[in-house]
Amino acid sequence: MSLVTSQSSPFTIKTPAKLNLRLKVTGQRPDGYHDLISIMIPIDLCDVLRIKLTSQNRVRLSCEGLPVPTDEENLAYRAALSFLTQTGIQRGFSIILTKNIPVAAGLGGGSSDAAAVLLVINEICGRPLSFSELHALAVALGADVPFFLESKPSLATGIGEILEPLEKWPKFWYVIVKPPIQVATSWAYRNLKLELTRGEYDFIVKILKSDPFRVSDVLDNDLERVTAARFPVIQSIKIRLMDAGAEGALMSGSGPSVFGVFSSLDQAEKARKSLISQNLGDVFIVTDWKRPQPSDSWIR
Repeated sequence: MSLVTSQSSPFTIKTPAKLNLRLKVTGQRPDGYHDLISIMIPIDLCDVLRIKLTSQNRVRLSCEGLPVPTDEENLAYRAALSFLTQTGIQRGFSIILTKNIPVAAGLGGGSSDAAAVLLVINEICGRPLSFSELHALAVALGADVPFFLESKPSLATGIGEILEPLEKWPKFWYVIVKPPIQVATSWAYRNLKLELTRGEYDFIVKILKSDPFRVSDVLDNDLERVTAARFPVIQSIKIRLMDAGAEGALMSGSGPSVFGVFSSLDQAEKARKSLISQNLGDVFIVTDWKRPQPSDSWIR
């Protein structure tokens, strides 16, 4: 049954950002993609999408908030086109994107928007595609897109498309500092000097099972040394977060966003105030994101 029953009723969905609490590169593929192992968690810094079926046989995307492209440079737009191409459905969609997640910041906002578009228009059209077919479309759009189809704390392998849920991930608060620069993921990988990690999967599993679990033991990102070498402010932000009481600090994805991990909201709030006063960039305080119930809205 479709979630949207009339052309006048838009469907609204929040799309979370993500943090990489670990990102280790384990190989490079002939197609240019890199094999990796990453701990990924969704956080409650969200974009908002309003999607409506229209009588026009085309996709129209408009944006509010932070400026982003509204054509095929936008992953959400490409996601809608890929769905229509795959299914052959002759429908039109109006997509209004309220962009709150910083762009080119290592937080996965574009990938999250794309995954949400796939999920929603599949519902609007009566679920012509299975979850596995949506997953295949997501992989073709980008390595982070499959993660956002479910948006659960996960251990990601392959290029990021093979996901194992981490059911007992502890609750933390994260203070994110996004300095006023943008970093292209392709640039970061292109400049990475491969020193391939061995035995990484077993190492992560061992840490995750340790008692007591210390989040500082998992924090590592191979791309950080690439981006931080070009933008020294990243290391400076890490130091400031640790000085503010973080249990650990790390750059997310290809950066430049840097986050500190805190066990209590009170500690995170104090750190946030301190970081704001230092004028290092935009500062956010977030925690784990959970998809609103009922969960059966997203039946595979």
